[in-house]
Amino acid sequence: MTDSPYKKRLDIFRSRLREKTPCDAAWISEPHNRRYLSGFRADDPQINESSGSLLIDATRCLLLTDSRYVLQAQDEAPDFEIIEVKNGVHNLLPSLLLEMGAGLLGFEEDQVTWGLHHKVSQALDGKVSGGLSPLGGLVEAMREVKDSDEIAAMEASGKLIASIVTELIENLKPGLTERKVAWTMEGMAAEAGADGVAFPPIVASGSNGALPHAVPADRRLQPGEPIVLDMGVRLNGYCSDMTRTVFLGEAEPEFRKVYSIVREAQLAGLKEVRPGVRSDLPDAAARRIIADAGYGPFFGHALGHGVGLATHEGPRLSPLRPVTLEEGMVVTVEPGIYLPGKGGVRLEEMVLIEAGGARILTPESHYYDFRG
Repeated sequence: MTDSPYKKRLDIFRSRLREKTPCDAAWISEPHNRRYLSGFRADDPQINESSGSLLIDATRCLLLTDSRYVLQAQDEAPDFEIIEVKNGVHNLLPSLLLEMGAGLLGFEEDQVTWGLHHKVSQALDGKVSGGLSPLGGLVEAMREVKDSDEIAAMEASGKLIASIVTELIENLKPGLTERKVAWTMEGMAAEAGADGVAFPPIVASGSNGALPHAVPADRRLQPGEPIVLDMGVRLNGYCSDMTRTVFLGEAEPEFRKVYSIVREAQLAGLKEVRPGVRSDLPDAAARRIIADAGYGPFFGHALGHGVGLATHEGPRLSPLRPVTLEEGMVVTVEPGIYLPGKGGVRLEEMVLIEAGGARILTPESHYYDFRG
């Protein structure tokens, strides 16, 4: 096997497969997990159409793909044996597992559709002794802590989106539609050399800002109202994610107050993001400030989430299923207040957890100080 950044990941994955599961081999079909372990960059065209999957045991690693992607796979995944799939992966798996001497096959239960699971189960029945067993997010857990190559990629992605947002804000003016601003951002990302946007940009002005995941519409930007800009790019496969709320001209008095509360909550959350801290504590610190100000019911989502090859991955800064934060994790800190019929304010930084705390990867300084 060549000396590549994927060899170490494969070694760690095999060790975890052996220690944490009863499986003899693993079948990896989730696109980000597939890329993480192999380097194969193809996307899946749709949920029921795959560009390939990995089959890994203690000694062999195979990349199973069809004729459309064979050359790409050979170029991007040199550590893997490339196997061409000609009649459905479900018909190929039994013979490969028999060659490997594998019985129980681990699969990604959050990725495989019921229909594909049924086909594979039927194909294995009577041919392979063990059948299928869920992997329980084995690769996703590995992806939570970034290695040095990933950190460098995320630093670059964060700097790129920060520069785009800075330029975008400088060119906002009344009368532009939300949709036009979103399209402009996408064009800027392409011109800057990004792989693409990490997610459809959110541009939510006035009352639309009360929708945390508003879809840009034909509403025109107006002076004084809050404008929520939530944007990210994908660069070398890695995502960035940041949000600023801006005003054209003098901000409306109510939203001066709301903005100041959200900013205070964000700073409180950032202060608690450090190694060894439970992931629910930053959320609690930010949520307490918003609740004490009387806006608790208007902050409904988690404080943040992990970012990497996917825009949303572990860990979550949330009261649900807390974990211990570690060095190398990349998370967002994004409190918000959303007032139905009026508008909203959200402020988001993407940060790397280091020994000394949270280091901001989205260095864009467009913040207001409305105190006093």
